Amino acid sequence: MKHAVFVKPGLIEWRETPAPQLQGPREALVRPLVVGRCDLDVAYARGLLPMPSGAPIGHEIIGEVIEVGEDAGVKPGDRVFVPAQISCGACRNCRRGLTGRCESVPFAASYGMGREGDYGGGLADLVRVPFARAMLTPLPGGGDPVALIGAADMGADAWRAVGPYLAHHPEARVLVLGGMPPVIGLYSAALAVALGASVIHYVDADETRRAVAESYGATAHPATPSGSYDLIVIALPTRAALAGAFALAAPGATIVSVTPAIDGPLEVATAELYHRGVTWTIGRPDCRHGHDGIMNAWATCGFCADRVPTRVVDWQDAPDAWTGDDLYVVATRTAENPNDL
Repeated sequence: MKHAVFVKPGLIEWRETPAPQLQGPREALVRPLVVGRCDLDVAYARGLLPMPSGAPIGHEIIGEVIEVGEDAGVKPGDRVFVPAQISCGACRNCRRGLTGRCESVPFAASYGMGREGDYGGGLADLVRVPFARAMLTPLPGGGDPVALIGAADMGADAWRAVGPYLAHHPEARVLVLGGMPPVIGLYSAALAVALGASVIHYVDADETRRAVAESYGATAHPATPSGSYDLIVIALPTRAALAGAFALAAPGATIVSVTPAIDGPLEVATAELYHRGVTWTIGRPDCRHGHDGIMNAWATCGFCADRVPTRVVDWQDAPDAWTGDDLYVVATRTAENPNDL
């Protein structure tokens, strides 16, 4: 079968590889129908984050179940979201909601991120899902896969940034420091609006992204306004962004970093943060655990993933599109077979 692999920064190409096979009763084989280019893929494609040459790429997946084991919990023909991370649903970490840190597989095992486990990538003819019942969730009846693909992965990341906090503090003042990862930052602002935050300020030097944030109902700024905020989402991988967030945190505030600072360590004034009672959260999202939240926001709160300007490309054109400058890219199989979607 064909799958797309990272060769070097700026170059992704199709290569042949053996097709995956079922290896147990809980497994399923899924044919990706729509794959989105996650913000993390952009970082790999541009050399901002390391990825081994020859590693499969793509992890934001909606697909069709092709073959199943007897205890898979799904059936051929089902259309499903495939989470980026491999999770069994039964280990201690999975039961705690830490589905990105499953104890049944190599640490951080995922599709399309160059990590251990050899699970392949989403830009492929087939992917093997080792824990189908735990991992796969159905596409809503009548749901458009292209419109919903952003909820498959980046939406779950944005949900963890704002959803849990706003569930307890629905009228909080929210600040999103956007830029990179761009779509996750925009989704964070969009979810804050959908979930009823009283103030949603989105800060980004890019005019196009500010316009997207405003289309979601956020107030966009090219530079950080003065004031203090109850929830601050950092979607900008710099020490300056983190320092700015600490300075703007209100008493009892929560700061969520959806990306690390990649320009070096930061000296933190812990005594001041201690007295203000600031909570700082940083880490990879738990994709399967967060997916339920983002889909609930879609179903009940009006969150729409498809307002972000998107370039939709034919499946065979995905490698070239993955290295482009578009804000978001989605590859579909519609050109190969109009009946696929």
